[in-house]
Amino acid sequence: MDEPIMDLHSDDHFMGEALRQALKAYEAEEVPVGAVVVREGRIIARAFNQVELLKDATAHAEMLVITAAEEAVGDWRLNDCTLYVTKEPCPMCAGAIVHVRFGRVVFGASDAKGGAAGSALNLLQFPGLNHQCDITHGVREKECRELLLTFFAEQRAKNKNAKLTSPHGEN
Repeated sequence: MDEPIMDLHSDDHFMGEALRQALKAYEAEEVPVGAVVVREGRIIARAFNQVELLKDATAHAEMLVITAAEEAVGDWRLNDCTLYVTKEPCPMCAGAIVHVRFGRVVFGASDAKGGAAGSALNLLQFPGLNHQCDITHGVREKECRELLLTFFAEQRAKNKNAKLTSPHGEN
């Protein structure tokens, strides 16, 4: 089998695959975050946010893709894998990312309020933990951010319309 050719555009390519997953979340009316795990230049797992679908607060794209990647590898250690995710991981996901020992994390849109990969805090490179991940941020950031902004604008409009059409103007 030929070795995959990795170049400077590989991050763009794999983030595109994560964006496809985020669109699945968007279509399911979930917060549009998608993730893929790459090992040896190939995608081994894909997932998107399914919090509402599964009625599970932990069903973030990162958590679901970690489980799928562990199954694909046959081990919980993912140190030779790269995680691509459209939004900066939250503290819950960052904890799991450190625990499974991803070698590298690549994300699109940063999250100033809740991002745990360098924005609000940086659990992925916290000195006291047993593992630190390499981080690449801002890959296809504009596309990732626009998808999130569009989703939340639509949610606000739906909520506003629901309040306007309720019998007493309240929810």
